[in-house]
Amino acid sequence: MKKKIHKYDFLIIGGGLIGSIAAVALQQKNFKVLVIEKNSKSSDNRTLAVNSNSKSFLMNLGLWGNFKEKPENINKIVIQDYLNHEPLIFNNTQSPMGYVAYNQEILSNAKNKLRKSNSLIENFEVPLNKTLLSKKFDFKNNCYKFKKIILCLGKNFDLPESINKISFHSKHKSFVGFFDHSKNHNNIAYEFFTKNGPLAVLPAPKINKKQSTFIFSTQKDLSKIELDNLLKKSFKDTHGSIKLHTKISNFNIYPHISNVLNNNYILMGDMLRSIHPVAGQGWNLGIKDIQTLCDLLNDYKVNDFQLDKIYNSKRLVESSTYLGFTSALNKMYENESPISSLIIRSVYQTLLKVGFVRNSFIKQAMGELNLVG
Repeated sequence: MKKKIHKYDFLIIGGGLIGSIAAVALQQKNFKVLVIEKNSKSSDNRTLAVNSNSKSFLMNLGLWGNFKEKPENINKIVIQDYLNHEPLIFNNTQSPMGYVAYNQEILSNAKNKLRKSNSLIENFEVPLNKTLLSKKFDFKNNCYKFKKIILCLGKNFDLPESINKISFHSKHKSFVGFFDHSKNHNNIAYEFFTKNGPLAVLPAPKINKKQSTFIFSTQKDLSKIELDNLLKKSFKDTHGSIKLHTKISNFNIYPHISNVLNNNYILMGDMLRSIHPVAGQGWNLGIKDIQTLCDLLNDYKVNDFQLDKIYNSKRLVESSTYLGFTSALNKMYENESPISSLIIRSVYQTLLKVGFVRNSFIKQAMGELNLVG
């Protein structure tokens, strides 16, 4: 029996959050897209810190809505460390600083759109190296051919030889979980730089406003009791009585940036870069990957060599900036040397006292300040 041939503009390998959203965005621009995902189910119950730029993008794609748990606004960000007495407080009177939503709810919305358009093949692992070379694969007596391939396989996937990966050494792991509290969180997000690593607490989507999510990055291998004590010590005054949820996930941190050597395909999300979660911008950078590609497709054809080259160049600049900044910030707080302490205090005081620097920080946090044109 002769194989039926299906032709597409894009193949996206990896149907996680960024891969699925990229597919919906490209379909909105009238490109024919197919997504391959080796798993059909996801048990990820984590939340996302979604900045204003990312929220607007998701709204335009019809992916921001129909949530079981309504996303929680971030109206204020409080930053504090062990070197400075006065906290840094950031807010924006015009709109929220950001939003907290569940990963799974946004992913579900995106996958439902892809299933309705028959653009998603699940429970199938494509032969990666062969597919990258030929831009085609066979599945159930069908042959699928593509003009361009996008890789969204995550941070821990083995990379093909044609990708150069630069890694930053890190012994950190992130502990992620939820806790209930007796006081209203008042839609405030916190970032505390402790001597053992940065601790972030965000308001979780919950109608009573008495649940929060945390991420603590450290070199120490902490027990649940130690995490419980850390949260109670740090947030007793702001959150009241605290009850830590039983399930706590932990993830190794592998800061890196990848560069395609032959400009033959496109990387997005964690496959392109993974940064230390201290800035809370990793996922939002993945949205910018999608936006950059969509903007370039207004001027370049799908199979144009310049499309890959310019995309990789633009994303390399912003990815390198964030990777360098987050890695350096984390190292300085860990170092505790007089020089590191002096630099931290100087930057901290500048943010406290200089208005335009504070405003630039706010715009960057909201995704409204572009590092590249």
